[in-house]
Amino acid sequence: MITLKKDFKYSLLVATSMGVRITPQNGQPLHSSKLFEMQATSAETNVASISSFLGLPVKVLTTFVKDSPIAQFIKSDLRSRNMDFEGPEVAQGDPWGYRHQFNIADSGFGTRGPRVQNDRAGEVGRTLNVNDFELERIFEKEGVQILHLSGLIGALSHETSNFCLQLARYAKKTGTRISFDLNYRASFWKGREKELHDIFTEIASLSDILIGNEEDFQLCLGIEGPEAGGKGIEAQIDGFKGMIGRVKQTFPNASVYATTLRQVISTNEHLWGAIMLDGDEWTVIEPRKINVLDRIGGGDGFVGGMLYAILKGWPSEKWAQFGWASGALATTFLTDYAQPADEEQIWSIWGGNARVKR
Repeated sequence: MITLKKDFKYSLLVATSMGVRITPQNGQPLHSSKLFEMQATSAETNVASISSFLGLPVKVLTTFVKDSPIAQFIKSDLRSRNMDFEGPEVAQGDPWGYRHQFNIADSGFGTRGPRVQNDRAGEVGRTLNVNDFELERIFEKEGVQILHLSGLIGALSHETSNFCLQLARYAKKTGTRISFDLNYRASFWKGREKELHDIFTEIASLSDILIGNEEDFQLCLGIEGPEAGGKGIEAQIDGFKGMIGRVKQTFPNASVYATTLRQVISTNEHLWGAIMLDGDEWTVIEPRKINVLDRIGGGDGFVGGMLYAILKGWPSEKWAQFGWASGALATTFLTDYAQPADEEQIWSIWGGNARVKR
């Protein structure tokens, strides 16, 4: 069981680089589409959305392009998700200067898988610097129960890597619990493997909650695991448990370790499961079929649901259950994040109850 601060303003604090995703309408592929929908997005705010929609106080640390209509769009979106935010306003400079990232992604359909094009040139979030934030005010005067960090912002640039490390160090010394989702991206690590391995290892050693899939643990932290890729996941559950056991041996200061299990049958049908270790107590959710509208954000939904359950002080077996159902819920939205109406909606997914609520 994780003990949390009793004196706090924010249940959950996330650090992130905000951007937008543009998605072709009606599940069409990018190259043949003329109509697109735009949403504000980031992995870390995807996680935080479960808590913010369900009424817990959430804060976002980020940075914005000054006087940018995209920045205005992002701020409006965060407000609509009931999130507080703060961060510096950085001048764009010339037309080739700073901007918010663009993710161009279709949802795929049936046997046609989704395709994602990340356009991160000039990304303003790469400038995130610990000197732009008053950590004493945030962690001590305001107070935070859980700081959530992701390997995406952790590996985005030299500046953001140091930013995340300094946040983790300050959180640790002030009694804030730390959640770290490794979220490995090969393109972010290219040419920085040793530097990032060392930084991620230190953040993991400070963390109370460690989350990652088989690829994340192997490539970020060097933990041997089952073959990456998801084939025959049910038969590999013991292998995944062994991997988590090795993570615990390497990072014994953490209390909770978790991984999701996903096998893709088609773009719109997945087998979805999870494994979590809290102390010596295992919770194993064997993969179950879920129907998928858009897969992006499912893993973030799992983390967000698990953190919400921890923040609510529920028994640990419910942490993984609520996380599993929150991840499944996220895949039914066209947004990268789930927008739960209430806890009951999520628990009904866990119970397999899709009947009309009147």
